[in-house]
Amino acid sequence: MPTAPIAAIDVIQRNHRACTRCVSAGYLQRAHPVFSGHAEQRIMLVGQAPGPVEDDVTRPFAGRSGAILMRWFVRAGFANEAAVRERVFMTSMTTCFPGRRPGNTGDRRPCAGEVALCRDWLDTYLEMVRPGLIVCIGTLAQSRFLPGRRLEAIVGRAWSTQGDVVEAALPTAPVLVPLPHPSGQSRWLNDAANLRLLDGALERLRDLSVWAAATAR
Repeated sequence: MPTAPIAAIDVIQRNHRACTRCVSAGYLQRAHPVFSGHAEQRIMLVGQAPGPVEDDVTRPFAGRSGAILMRWFVRAGFANEAAVRERVFMTSMTTCFPGRRPGNTGDRRPCAGEVALCRDWLDTYLEMVRPGLIVCIGTLAQSRFLPGRRLEAIVGRAWSTQGDVVEAALPTAPVLVPLPHPSGQSRWLNDAANLRLLDGALERLRDLSVWAAATAR
């Protein structure tokens, strides 16, 4: 990989870590962007937003949901969590912890204004990293890449960025693999049929993660 893109993405990430857009707009009291990755990674993981554990340790997917997600990646052929973090660029639709919902009943879902303010960072990473494979976690990320579709209609398959099902053994990059959110608060995975869809998604992730590593930019 040439030196220039690596140096350029380092500058972008320094600027991102200093971002206070949502504080200035009145959405947050404190800015603390959480993400990780470098220009050589061919897989990009896009979630909803960091949680309180991620905010505390400044590491994406470090909490309870992240532990479940890492186990899913191991099922998809990754050796362990360290291998996931070595191979996968990790970011989210909004990169600061949005805080708790009223009544302390879970983490608040970022609003459309926050997503809009954070969009440029994600757009820039997609342009600079040019991942072969994008894994989108949960409905907020899926609304960016595959809008207007129910989880049951997209999990278990791979998709093009145009919204078409990818069946080819050698598809055109980037390819999307949607996964449900691994939160323990989600009831979606209580359904046996949805668990089978997850199994299918992890099989596709296994195949495509190998393919993505070999694709040229």
